[in-house]
Amino acid sequence: MTGKTASIINTASRAGKVPPLLNGAYAVAKAGVIMLTKVMAKELAGSGIRVNAVCPGQIRTDLEKWRFGLEARFFGSTPEEREQEMCKTIPLGRIGAAEEVANLAVFLASEASSYMTGQALNVSGGQLMEL
Repeated sequence: MTGKTASIINTASRAGKVPPLLNGAYAVAKAGVIMLTKVMAKELAGSGIRVNAVCPGQIRTDLEKWRFGLEARFFGSTPEEREQEMCKTIPLGRIGAAEEVANLAVFLASEASSYMTGQALNVSGGQLMEL
């Protein structure tokens, strides 16, 4: 089938693929979003509806700032030191920007991705690499 299609974009997380410590409920919920994406993609494909998910890693948000503050209190350091430690685990060496996740969503909503469905795409600076 060629031509215009509709697009559903779910928000999952890197945590849905690689569980973080002490945050099991979140990881399980995001893994569920990834599976829901795949199920919906199969069920809606015949209607011309594509379904994909974005899986952000570390993105500069208020929640991420709060996390670094919480970790700093736990480890007896500063939020800046916690961020630096996190950046060491990211091949691109930095925290991502919300706009970088939005750019992927724009692509998935566009006809440029018209032959993509059932995918859970990482935006993680290389922190998560999959086949």
